[in-house]
Amino acid sequence: MTEFEKMTRGEAFNGIDTDLRLRREAARLACAKFNAHPSKGNLRHITRLFADFTDVIIEPGFQCDYGSQILLGKNVYINFHCVILDSAAVHIGDNTLLGPAVHLYTVDHPREADLRKQGYCSAKPIHIGSNVWIGGGAKVLPGITIGDNAIIAANAVVRKDVPANSRYFG
Repeated sequence: MTEFEKMTRGEAFNGIDTDLRLRREAARLACAKFNAHPSKGNLRHITRLFADFTDVIIEPGFQCDYGSQILLGKNVYINFHCVILDSAAVHIGDNTLLGPAVHLYTVDHPREADLRKQGYCSAKPIHIGSNVWIGGGAKVLPGITIGDNAIIAANAVVRKDVPANSRYFG
């Protein structure tokens, strides 16, 4: 089984694997093309990476690891300088707003230094419901679910699941 297959199945994987590094490089190049000259035409460089999207607005400065694990609902707005590390699936529901510099992290690293040195990683999916507003600078950690209509405060570090219709201040 390849490291990519392990990663997408939610198993431990080696993040310094050549195939994974090439996939991240391709995503970086796609993001760079859009970020250098943001336009609807250049947005296709990013959105062709994504698993699913409809009527998405992405502002410049966007970065992702692969793109292939990002599933966006309808009318999603991704503000300036957002980062999505999509080693696991990232589901973002309809009408959700990500403020500037929001970071979504699915990937994690072992606590043992020897394993980190060898490049081992794990990843857990992030699920963000519909009609969610995530304030600027917020960070969402691996494995988090944010329910529909929730509001995440600016600069919050989301370390636990957030129920629907609630506010999280971090």
